Amino acid sequence: MSSTLGIAAGRSGSTTIMTTRVDFYQLSRDPVDITVAKLARKVLQAGERLVVVSADEAQRHHLSKVLWEQGGATFLANGMAGGPHETRQPILISESCAAPNDARMLLVADGVWRDEAPGFERVLLLFDADRRDAAAELWRRFAKDDAVDNRINKQDQDGAWREGA
Repeated sequence: MSSTLGIAAGRSGSTTIMTTRVDFYQLSRDPVDITVAKLARKVLQAGERLVVVSADEAQRHHLSKVLWEQGGATFLANGMAGGPHETRQPILISESCAAPNDARMLLVADGVWRDEAPGFERVLLLFDADRRDAAAELWRRFAKDDAVDNRINKQDQDGAWREGA
């Protein structure tokens, strides 16, 4: 990972707080696999690399398959953490927040916040109705933290994600 959350000294000796942007995505219309594919595509279009994290091994394998099967030339190349060429993968699927592919972005597919997540510049946290209370608690905690820029994203009727309260 190229940046970490914390305090850094500026050129003049003053300190600046490094912030992590955390985007909350409340799943309502599309399931997690479709949402991961949509967001992963946007990350790659922005020229970034991504780590997708989930504690569920079956979910990790399913997400990998869905990304590869996006259709024709639009497939989303990815690999599993610990696998061959993990450092070259544009999308690395893992059970941990390690980023051997030098990703600056993390996508939390299982909705479970990890304390290592703020080591990324940007975190995309997906959560469903079952994780809504935990996400709301996390949102309130981050609202008081100057080192976190938290934003909420909701899906409209057409399936597009929009930032807003």
